[in-house]
Amino acid sequence: MLSKEERKERNEKFWSAFKEVMRRTQSSGGRRVNWATYPTQIKDVYVRLICDGKQTAMCLDLQFKDTGVRSIVWEQLGELRSVMEKTMTTNGNWMDEYHTPEGLIISRICWELEDVDFHREADWPKIHSFFKQQLIEFDSFYQEFKDILILLVE
Repeated sequence: MLSKEERKERNEKFWSAFKEVMRRTQSSGGRRVNWATYPTQIKDVYVRLICDGKQTAMCLDLQFKDTGVRSIVWEQLGELRSVMEKTMTTNGNWMDEYHTPEGLIISRICWELEDVDFHREADWPKIHSFFKQQLIEFDSFYQEFKDILILLVE
């Protein structure tokens, strides 16, 4: 079992290596992006990269406090689902009501990578490749349709 300091160092090493993998990758819109904290340009909509030894996943989280707004955005994403799934090579798990460990109820689309372990450095290239592919594919979809989602919440 790793100490808190060792876990922190491992996390920093993993995410620094991921940033290096993504360093020269531009958004489909042609601009530079901090891929580890993907900018959705919508308050309360987040792209989360999870890699903690229990799960390796990229998630799109809708965390609106107003359930009506969350429901409208979720419905619109549902309308775009077939387009998104054609763009993404991995099908996502769509969860209308996901309960976070913090006790929030959010809507989440989650793309997971199985059979890898964050604690095995030999798996890191596979994890980085998965994240890169998912982010690039998601970005291609999102850049085309984000204005629709932005208009819904304004």
